[in-house]
Amino acid sequence: MGSWLTDKHIRFLWVANLIILGGAALVSRGQFLDPYNFQSMAKQLPEIALLAMAVMLAMISGGGGIDLSVVGIANLSAITAGIVAKSVAAGQGQGLEFTLVFVATALLVGTLCGLINGLLIARAGFAPILATLGTQLVFVGLGVALSGGPAVSLGYVEPFVELGNGSLLGLPVPFLIFAGVVGLVSWILTRTRFGFRLYLTGTNAKAAYFTGIKTPTILISTYTLGGILASIAGILIASGASSAKWDYGSSYLLIAILIAVMGGINPEGGSGKMLGLVLAAVALQMLSSALNLLGLSNFLKDFTWGLLLILSIIFTSSWTRFSFSPGRKGPS
Repeated sequence: MGSWLTDKHIRFLWVANLIILGGAALVSRGQFLDPYNFQSMAKQLPEIALLAMAVMLAMISGGGGIDLSVVGIANLSAITAGIVAKSVAAGQGQGLEFTLVFVATALLVGTLCGLINGLLIARAGFAPILATLGTQLVFVGLGVALSGGPAVSLGYVEPFVELGNGSLLGLPVPFLIFAGVVGLVSWILTRTRFGFRLYLTGTNAKAAYFTGIKTPTILISTYTLGGILASIAGILIASGASSAKWDYGSSYLLIAILIAVMGGINPEGGSGKMLGLVLAAVALQMLSSALNLLGLSNFLKDFTWGLLLILSIIFTSSWTRFSFSPGRKGPS
């Protein structure tokens, strides 16, 4: 509760969400407040928010940390898992086995992809932006090669389809999975040694190294965790569509980065809160749903997202950027 009151970025995001909610309800004459609309938003939110979470971890690690390969990892995980699951459990009555094989394979592929990113950055010394740009192209190429280009149809497998389309106690299953992941990653960041060392590494990698922190291990673990989060997004995307394809969510990367930055994650590393990322994701989702409900152009959606990002930077950074030092009359 204290962070809601003392962190100006969190306060801005709360206010922005309330304004968007009230404005959308007013303009749509109450249609936006329909429970079905909230269920639809809760189903759509996790896919992009999980990718944004992976980007967030890379940014916190510092050193220009970024993960441009998250969409490629998500799709490659789903394609590989779909091919393996169909070959292992293709018969009738094997829905649960299919689902377990799919999930396990996707998580394994995501882990390996994230590990490759971490090794390239921490051991080979690649700049994160170049390493993950390169692996994004490699992962996309592998996805095309494995699938042959068209989507991999997964058919109707009830337990699997429920992951992306089911509901429990009135809440979409994807949202419940997302909430669990948010709680787990938030706990890792705030309550474990790894989280403390990650923030310290992002703040000052040299200082972290000289305090005995194995910074390469932290970076490898961070990007590996990011790969796992991307694979979970891939599982939800594939189960929602009952198929997997190399170009699904091609626009998600920029949106994920937008959510991370708007959520208050410092691109220079060392700071950022899960609450900010979640609030930013909710704000963009509500804005997108409101514009769709009103039948407005996608170009207006891009404009409003960009405007919201600029406003968040202005309202939360202007005091620091333009504050006067003692003894100075103003900026020189």
